[in-house]
Amino acid sequence: MNFKLCPMLAVSATLAGAAILPSAAADAKPNIVLVMTDDQGWGDSGYNGHPDLKTPHLDALSQQGVTFNRFYSAAAMCSPTRGSCYTGRNPYRFGITFAMQGMLEDSEIPITTVLKENGYTTGHFGKWHMGTLTKNKGDQSRWGQYARNPAKYFCPPWERDVDVSFVTESKVPTWDPTLHPGPIRKNKKAKAASNMKGKPYGNDFFTGPGQIETENLSGCASRVVMDRAVPFIQDAVAKEQPFLAVVWFHAPHSPIVGGPEYRKMYPELSEDEQHYYASITAMDEQVGRLRAELKSLGVEDNTMLWFCSDNGPARQGSPRELGRTAGLSGVKLSINEGGIRVPGLMVWPAGVKGGQVIDVPCVTSDYFPTILDAIGVDLPADRTYDGISLLPLLQGKSQARSKPIGFLNRDGKETVWMDDQYKLIDRQGEFFLYDIPADPAEKNNLADDLPEVTTQMKKGLVAWRSEVLAELKHVRGE
Repeated sequence: MNFKLCPMLAVSATLAGAAILPSAAADAKPNIVLVMTDDQGWGDSGYNGHPDLKTPHLDALSQQGVTFNRFYSAAAMCSPTRGSCYTGRNPYRFGITFAMQGMLEDSEIPITTVLKENGYTTGHFGKWHMGTLTKNKGDQSRWGQYARNPAKYFCPPWERDVDVSFVTESKVPTWDPTLHPGPIRKNKKAKAASNMKGKPYGNDFFTGPGQIETENLSGCASRVVMDRAVPFIQDAVAKEQPFLAVVWFHAPHSPIVGGPEYRKMYPELSEDEQHYYASITAMDEQVGRLRAELKSLGVEDNTMLWFCSDNGPARQGSPRELGRTAGLSGVKLSINEGGIRVPGLMVWPAGVKGGQVIDVPCVTSDYFPTILDAIGVDLPADRTYDGISLLPLLQGKSQARSKPIGFLNRDGKETVWMDDQYKLIDRQGEFFLYDIPADPAEKNNLADDLPEVTTQMKKGLVAWRSEVLAELKHVRGE
């Protein structure tokens, strides 16, 4: 049954008031754009109160669309979160438990497959990070499972129903992405890095099997990526074909290099701050370019555009890793709020009333069910989904999440079970219970003070964890 637009409540999860949506063709399939940044912290935007960072286009998106005050990456790091976007499932169910570990398994049904079956053209631009792009050792700057056995984890987007690809396997510098930036860390390795400056970085942009792009790769990495996404969108519109465009920027992941014109926007700040903020501002400019192009093509109203980060800000040794969590505890790799709560925005003028603020927790695993709900397609019934459709929230038909969110970290040594109010963390038998709306910094452990809540949430956590880890063992052949 096709999704029908209807009058909705112009509400946040905390505000109510009737409003009529702009008119739109009831049967028109919305275009889908999934934008993701890499290591952008919860506090790394102007709309979220950063005192220095300039993000005018994200700020406009927040004002005009939906702002999620509690939007979560499905994991505390990159690859697992990305898998959740494509599947609607917790990444431990299909074996992506860490960066460069596991892949988007053949047994999974990715969003690209479902949308292609329903008339969409699909494109992926930027970081991939859900499997290797070549089968040979030494082809890319790999480590972990990918370096040891790239053939086993060969999983390029063109084998996952992506029609048009322009992708790197993992990270690249945020400026001149195919060239080594030279030394950034001020340590013993700096001298060796200085000898690498200007040489190939080691991660290539692929457009197909063995097809490496060599043109138009200088300057801002975000602009390089958007230069490929825009023609894909233009072509789809010209053909009157609905499209899915996945645009996964590399910024502000290290190596963090800010372009000169963007660094000049922060003259009073330190060199390291200039580089970090410049990489985000340059990315923000491309978000504005994308929205302007959608408007110019006449498809802005019926395009569902999502924006988020893949995890919290990094703290892995680079002096330029200066992301903020706006007071949340933890950073990337941490299951605390700062590691998994990320900027979350969405705009779809023809389908969702703008100016909303959603306080209910939402997660990247929700993309898949929400998109399918929007195009009137049922979820495949042969598997368990951890995400839910957010349309009831977005349409003002619900004020609460229909089921909790579970998180796994450190090979299951840490587990989280989160509902609208409480978050229970299990660290190998040590329990922490937080009232997140009242205590977002997770300073007051209520596990002993609220034994009934703790006990009830433990039951949900244990049952969910057992189910997910059983799937993980099956995928790993254990």
